[in-house]
Amino acid sequence: MSESSSNKLGLFNIFSLGVGGAIGSGIFVMMGFGIAHTGRSIVLAVSIGCIYMLLAYLFQPLMASMFVLPGGDYDMKCMLLGPTMSGFAAIYTVVQSLGMGSYGLAFANYFVSVFKGLAPYQLWIAVMLIVLFFALSTRGTKALATITTIITIILLASICLFVVVGIPNVKPGFWSNSDGLFFSNGFTGFISAIAMMSFACQGTTMAPISVMPVTKNARHTIPFGIILITITVGIVYALMGIVAAGVLPVEKVMGQNLSLVAAEIFNPTLFAIFILGAACCAILSSLASGMTMLRYPLVAVAEDGWLPAVFKKTDKNGYPYVVMLLFLVFSIAPLFMGLSIDSMISLTMIPAMLQNAYMNICLIKLVKKYPRQWNNAAWHMPMPVFRVVCGLSSVCALAVAYYLFKSLDTKSMIICVVLLAVMIGLAKIRLMTGAVSAEKLMEKREQIARAAIEATEASETVRTEGQLSSSLV
Repeated sequence: MSESSSNKLGLFNIFSLGVGGAIGSGIFVMMGFGIAHTGRSIVLAVSIGCIYMLLAYLFQPLMASMFVLPGGDYDMKCMLLGPTMSGFAAIYTVVQSLGMGSYGLAFANYFVSVFKGLAPYQLWIAVMLIVLFFALSTRGTKALATITTIITIILLASICLFVVVGIPNVKPGFWSNSDGLFFSNGFTGFISAIAMMSFACQGTTMAPISVMPVTKNARHTIPFGIILITITVGIVYALMGIVAAGVLPVEKVMGQNLSLVAAEIFNPTLFAIFILGAACCAILSSLASGMTMLRYPLVAVAEDGWLPAVFKKTDKNGYPYVVMLLFLVFSIAPLFMGLSIDSMISLTMIPAMLQNAYMNICLIKLVKKYPRQWNNAAWHMPMPVFRVVCGLSSVCALAVAYYLFKSLDTKSMIICVVLLAVMIGLAKIRLMTGAVSAEKLMEKREQIARAAIEATEASETVRTEGQLSSSLV
């Protein structure tokens, strides 16, 4: 991807893209569950949670400070993972579609709070929504991208409305703990709340990483941008948490979505505008983004051989209908299995956090392999400190996985264990049968590393030439 210097993204672009991408459905879907674990200290759980999840995804900003990676997150995983874990990560791309089911159900929950007569049809509203967006995906990425842009603008305006109207309605004594509703379940409950909110707090690194090739001075701009995005999202979530836990008695909002609080602070017209403009739009945005972002990785998973050959099939326009139908089945099936929203999200997050813990440790080996890139990294630090930070980041990711698993009911626990076993088992089977070549995977890793180093050197050359031009002027 070649862009002139004038067309490349700067810090403000990265900040805008990152904040818009990070603030999405998670906060509307999970806030009530977080409050159930820790009460009014949800305010701290979401703000600290953003920093905590930055640690859990440490490999992303650290690698971004070392390399310009044309393939973003995909290239990072290829450089860090061995054959079996590459297969695990590839198959996880399919498992991620479980999150689409949670979006559908959450949308239906909010939607019927406005259109109460449709309450008996929540399940079918969720199914129809997922099928609708699946149908839109067949029309190409641009259609969904346009919808996402419009939805994001409406979403951010509605969140501002919720905070501005809600803060004056917070009951006195919010910050006192005379009723024991700050850290209501102690330290364990607080960490459980952070884990529960991890789905909402995890998005601060993803959008910036995806645009590395078209960012000015990417190795410095993106890591710094991620810090600013994380702080901003943490503040926005904290303000929303004050309203969510401070307007009504905590016991009323535990495990509930934000429609209860919205009904308390808004008149009927503003209530409908908020629910449809913020909550529903946030979920629609995530659904559209998911359909857009996962299509090409799913195709890559099929083409690399991690799925049987039938999943490579496309229609006459090149649409990968077989693998996308698999995506649709994984999105809808949980709705008919009676899984709750938080269970569906936990089943999506647990494998992701296990991957992250492994990759954060693998980062130590990667740094040793590329000492020159590490010495020039924007986030360079002494090796003893680096090892401690990587270890801490892996512990953060494992803690999220543990507390999410612990919060599951027995049926969901069994499903989780089966999913993890299938992901590892299928990866090993595809490697053992030769459907995927371990040698080719290692060759691909080296090719990506060479491309990353070349892109990094080219970026540094452009940066140096720009500095020279500025000094001459």
